[in-house]
Amino acid sequence: MTALAVVESGGESLGASLALLAVRMVAGIAFLIHGWPKIRDPFAWMGARTPRIFQALAAIAELGGGLAWIAGLLTPIASLGIACTMIVAIARHVLVKRDAFVGGYELAAVYLCICLLILSLGPGRFSLDYLLWHRGIQVSQLLQTEDRVR
Repeated sequence: MTALAVVESGGESLGASLALLAVRMVAGIAFLIHGWPKIRDPFAWMGARTPRIFQALAAIAELGGGLAWIAGLLTPIASLGIACTMIVAIARHVLVKRDAFVGGYELAAVYLCICLLILSLGPGRFSLDYLLWHRGIQVSQLLQTEDRVR
């Protein structure tokens, strides 16, 4: 067993939290880069054939989701938005463009898997979600313990 695999009192290893942080940072930066040009023209970046509202939602999901993943804030909501966008991207590549996996929709599939990873494991200890929500649970547990002692 390595030093990084030591499980802390929160039930999550340091190694897992560092790995989730790395995944969130790299994928988050990628989505900032992909989302920035789209948010600058949110209603027309895919052309006139795609409904404007869907273009805007995808732009928001990519830019906002990237920021959220980097900060580790509201990661379930960000992951759901990005996942929906990636499902549509995969469907478009497969059904409309008839692209192959490699060179077609492989990146969207990888991003979808990252969404599933973050949705199932959470953002890790190095996130604002952990600081806001996990510590809140601990405080409420302490308050319940104090009530029982009295």
